[in-house]
Amino acid sequence: MKFTKMQGCGNDYVYVNCFKESVEDGSKAAIKVSNRHFGIGSDGLILIKPSDKADFMMDMYNADGSRSQMCGNGIRCVAKYVYDYGLTDRKNISIETGAGIKYLDLKVEEGRVTEVTVDMGTPIIVPELIPVVSDRERIVAMPITVGGISYEMTCVSMGNPHAIVFVDNTKSIDIEKIGPLFEHHAMFPERTNTEFIHVIDRHTIDMRVWERGSGETLACGTGACASVYACILNGLTEDEVRVRLLGGELKVKYDREKNTIFMTGPAVTVFEGEIYV
Repeated sequence: MKFTKMQGCGNDYVYVNCFKESVEDGSKAAIKVSNRHFGIGSDGLILIKPSDKADFMMDMYNADGSRSQMCGNGIRCVAKYVYDYGLTDRKNISIETGAGIKYLDLKVEEGRVTEVTVDMGTPIIVPELIPVVSDRERIVAMPITVGGISYEMTCVSMGNPHAIVFVDNTKSIDIEKIGPLFEHHAMFPERTNTEFIHVIDRHTIDMRVWERGSGETLACGTGACASVYACILNGLTEDEVRVRLLGGELKVKYDREKNTIFMTGPAVTVFEGEIYV
């Protein structure tokens, strides 16, 4: 199987062009290629496929083999791949995902995509649609005790579930301990991604993320969008926010008129190769 390793803000995936390659068991392949000691090393596997609904389809698997509906960093790299490798010559494309069709604008320099803006869609805050087990109309600054520590949690879906908690310092979080406790908490029937956020000012936040099925990653695009919306719901930031992640920065903008979130960030090709799966 020929592959391309790509990353967006350090959120790295193995990409396979399924216009040319065939992957029989995406879950099994994801587990093998994601292993950082015995495989390629990645946060998961993304298969680029034909679509009868959009220009392309993104079929995504986490490092543990579980399916994922959407990845903001991953979809930017899909856009870079299809343009750089000549599958399209258009700078405005649509990609089918498990969270619906997303629309992307590509910034091209010297024939290569360097940055992508993604229309991430409307944030979802209805608990049963996130999904979160709760009788509340929405979960904003809700007290929750996890691992013996009290937090205030805001829940948002950007096509996948996110629990956002605000902390005084992201560096001091024992994320390897607390991340799995949030991920597998009984409130989240499909598990959850958890973002730990420190608000720097009205236009800047720091973020660390524990992704379901992958553990701590250097970035999470849907998580950045969910976190900015959570900040807005709690009155902590304006509508345009710079999200500082371990792997880089993303620009997130909430369009109140359209009730839509736009995310802009880099996409980088790391290397190409071939592996038996």
